[in-house]
Amino acid sequence: MLMAVVFNRYGRLYYLDPGPYTPKVGDKVLYPTPAGNEVAECVWPPTYVSEDFEGVPVCAGFAEEADLQRDERNRACRAEARVVARRLIREHQLPMKVVGVDFLDADQTFIIYFTAPHRVDFRALVRALSATLDARVELRQVQARDAARLQTGIGPCGRDTCCSTFLKDFEPVSVRMARDQDLPANPLRISGACGRLMCCLKYEHPLYADFKSDLPALGSPVVCPDGEGTLVGYNVPSGTVVVKLNESGERCVCPKASVCASRQAYEGRYRRRFRRDADDEFRRS
Repeated sequence: MLMAVVFNRYGRLYYLDPGPYTPKVGDKVLYPTPAGNEVAECVWPPTYVSEDFEGVPVCAGFAEEADLQRDERNRACRAEARVVARRLIREHQLPMKVVGVDFLDADQTFIIYFTAPHRVDFRALVRALSATLDARVELRQVQARDAARLQTGIGPCGRDTCCSTFLKDFEPVSVRMARDQDLPANPLRISGACGRLMCCLKYEHPLYADFKSDLPALGSPVVCPDGEGTLVGYNVPSGTVVVKLNESGERCVCPKASVCASRQAYEGRYRRRFRRDADDEFRRS
């Protein structure tokens, strides 16, 4: 069984093995971390899953009143540290922006995450923060994608950003993926809240690549159930193509599987592919 919890409302989902507990949505539970148990809110009650997951932490039980009070104190400490860090950054005139603060109460340590256009000498700032907060302070510089994950936000789709909810690792995304999906190369249309290419460009790219792998080129003569025509368009999500009929000039939509190119075009395409493979084999030998 698995359950999902969040540390912040509308934040990233973390999965737990409920163990002997059966929390309901909205219950406060303890999530085990290397720094101790942290209070989290259940947003997905224990549910049976068909697959076996390894490495999932086990729920440490329900949060008691002492745990809730400690969590409130930690939240207050993080809020205070954020305000102090911003004030001291202005005083030291450093080109830094605070994007997140963690507080480890067991070690009395603040971890402050920031973004900057270049490497920053913050040694004097660390000393000032430690003296003001009376605790150990660590400063960690993060990139734009990690900053968006820490800050959370709304993506161009109108939903919470993937990195702040369920996405664990950032996979490489390129402009070619946008071109393969017939998306405009306008950075304003394909960029996320972090200013980088949207991570969701990776999701459907394999579907488009597989669809186009054996699709005749646009303008090629094809044969469809309604007769002979010319391929003028396609729709990857629905798995259909648009054919302009030679006789009537009308356009018809039919499944990709029912369309085959002319024999001459088919032989020409695969003859070129065979020659290319043969040339590659000859070079390797």
